[in-house]
Amino acid sequence: MATIQQKQLFVWNEIENLGDLERLILVLNYLPDEKLVSKLEELRENGRDKYPIRPVWNSIIAGVVFQHVSIESLRRELKRNAQLRQVCGFDILSSDKAIPTSWAYSRFLKNLIKNQELIIQMFRELVNELKKELPDLGKIIAFDGKAIHSYSSGKKKKDVLRIHDRRSDNDADWGVKEYKGKRADGSMWKKVKSWFGYRIHILVDAVYELPLAFEITKASKNEGKVVDKLFEQLDKDHPDIVETCEYGTGDKGYDSEERIKSLWDNYKIKPVIDIRNTWQDIDKTRPIIHLWDVVYNYKGDVFCVCPLSGKQRKMAYGGFEKDRGCLKYLCPAKHYGYECDNKGLCKVGKQIRIHIDENRRIFPPIARSSYKWKSVYKKRTSVERVNSRLDVSFGFERHFIRGLGKMKLRCGIALCVMLAMALGRIRENQKELMRSLVKTA
Repeated sequence: MATIQQKQLFVWNEIENLGDLERLILVLNYLPDEKLVSKLEELRENGRDKYPIRPVWNSIIAGVVFQHVSIESLRRELKRNAQLRQVCGFDILSSDKAIPTSWAYSRFLKNLIKNQELIIQMFRELVNELKKELPDLGKIIAFDGKAIHSYSSGKKKKDVLRIHDRRSDNDADWGVKEYKGKRADGSMWKKVKSWFGYRIHILVDAVYELPLAFEITKASKNEGKVVDKLFEQLDKDHPDIVETCEYGTGDKGYDSEERIKSLWDNYKIKPVIDIRNTWQDIDKTRPIIHLWDVVYNYKGDVFCVCPLSGKQRKMAYGGFEKDRGCLKYLCPAKHYGYECDNKGLCKVGKQIRIHIDENRRIFPPIARSSYKWKSVYKKRTSVERVNSRLDVSFGFERHFIRGLGKMKLRCGIALCVMLAMALGRIRENQKELMRSLVKTA
């Protein structure tokens, strides 16, 4: 917290419950912002100190916690709410005259944008502190990208008197996302979503639903390449989390042989990524080159083939052998306990092994046909819930942000608040409220 030293005539919580302000105090107490505030004070040096740095910074945090969509909305709240002014650290004797002007806030935000690396450092420090409280943090990491619309139509206004039109967003661009599926009657459907703005790429702990790494880019930026860089950054900043991680899960938009190889070969993280159908005939199977009478489909199901009738039976998954790099599959007759009519001719035997290099997309280090794969993949939705909180609790559904710098700043502060809230809940014995951003203990 940016420590405030001032004389107080009385303490608000002595005369009434702080209520919603408790959430703000919790965040301010556990936000490691001293380096940032000291840097901002150093930049001001001997300049005019009508609006001290620390109260202004605390009020910016208050705007995020209480979901204010604009600085003007925050200023109105500060003017009418004396309790909030005191919690932020404004001079209580100056009443609403202590509230900075719109121009003062604009200058302050410009300085914050210039020092965004210190906000990223805050985020990393919070992740480290949470790792101390939650030793299994990062066991399952989910990743996804989320569209964030710019407060702009995407059309530049022509004005001969202005070189840059401030009503447009010159940093943003158009993003497109395509969804495909198959109806029950066999017909195909397709939906295309486009937006003008940005995209947040995020790695999330799938158990605790807390962000671990993020990046803000233009909307057109490829999601897969950014996620690869996020894992590299996570390994650099938090090697203990990468060492803890067992599974990395994402939707089929991240399906890539190179990505699956990278997760396992570089970090020993088992990729649980839905597969895109790249086969022309999804009902066909292909043979395992070095095995007799064994075939597989694009979903990773493995079948033994009767040498007489040609009938296919799905084989049982027997686990992954890390030292051999092989998936083990068991004879279905022996595993499920029924008689095979042609066991004398079958050359499969009790079990077979398929090396993951047979096809890295279809045979990752955890079989796509296994119950464990399905169980881990269900946890991928955790990243969608984090994205939903950004929209609902942090106001990204309705905002007035233009420019990549401002968007990075707003997202960075929002995610720091999310982590500081979780850390505070844990250390204040409110772990059951760790995911909540709006409830008061």
